[in-house]
Amino acid sequence: MGISLNELYFLYLCTQIKLKKMKIQIINGPNLNLLGQREPGIYGSESMENCLKALRSRYPQVQIDYYQSNVEGELINKMQEAGFFEGYDGIVLNAGAYTHTSVALHDCIRSLKCPVIEVHISNVHQREEFRHKSMISAACKGVICGFGLDSYRLAVEALIG
Repeated sequence: MGISLNELYFLYLCTQIKLKKMKIQIINGPNLNLLGQREPGIYGSESMENCLKALRSRYPQVQIDYYQSNVEGELINKMQEAGFFEGYDGIVLNAGAYTHTSVALHDCIRSLKCPVIEVHISNVHQREEFRHKSMISAACKGVICGFGLDSYRLAVEALIG
């Protein structure tokens, strides 16, 4: 008993197929470049760089890219690149304070071809009243908040399925 031609052909095809790595873009908004330094009582003392190392180590089968900007228009440009032109499978977005003010981010998210998970490090509902309203939640696939930097892991898990 040997291997059949069908089995041999299947094995050949398997060697020819390049498995596509899932691509997730993490985007952080204003002041999140200061993670680990800014208000550690609210945001913790861990840096985003350490968080990214942990995520990439935990999910080697996923390409996890990172972008941060303090400028609203640059966040929109990056989301459009990821969601239309660069073939990302999902976006993890911490829009920072723009969460509570930006109709432009809301409109951008609605237009994208990939899902967006809104994340917040702190539980925004335990903070100032103005942080209780998100302008972007209705456009996102889901919202995760209050789990510290682990919110990013939970969002990646949601996108992986």
